[in-house]
Amino acid sequence: MPNPSHQVIIFLGPPGAGKGTQAERLAAEHQLLKISTGDILRDHVVRKTELGLEAKPIMDAGKLVPDHLLIALIRDRLASMDKMRVIFDGFPRTTAQAQGLDMLLEELGAPINAVPLLEVPDEVLVERIVERGKTSGRSDDTEALARERQQVYRDQTQPLIDYYSARGQVRHVDGVGSMDEVYSRIQNAVK
Repeated sequence: MPNPSHQVIIFLGPPGAGKGTQAERLAAEHQLLKISTGDILRDHVVRKTELGLEAKPIMDAGKLVPDHLLIALIRDRLASMDKMRVIFDGFPRTTAQAQGLDMLLEELGAPINAVPLLEVPDEVLVERIVERGKTSGRSDDTEALARERQQVYRDQTQPLIDYYSARGQVRHVDGVGSMDEVYSRIQNAVK
């Protein structure tokens, strides 16, 4: 039976939409743990846990850690929580990962509350990324690479959006406006 004190949010949105910044703010203001699979992986490798020892050679070879191992790492992190109040940013990335996460959350009695999808027109995203490149000095924030990343995002994420939409969990959020305006829309979407 689902525990009403649990809150699970999965953040989706294209590169440049402000997803990471907004997820950090939402996590801080609502006492949610922002879960990053990269952070979890690195922690297990450093602590030399069984899962970390299994993941390290895969990571060292520059390969993607298999879904079953990512789910096991997330299970390890979530199982230690009395109240599951989490926000996923950057996971899941595939429908298979989403299905694995769903099974895990069902087992733990913590269904997904909402999947906010930040929507920003491509031209605005490209403009934001190019501007970020000018101010941050990031050499990969060029117009050509920004457009390429948008296409990769669409190709890889659309099946995930379709998956969560079919379950009635996607909350479309207009990602254009001031940070506060967008954040207010996100808060309404996850209520």
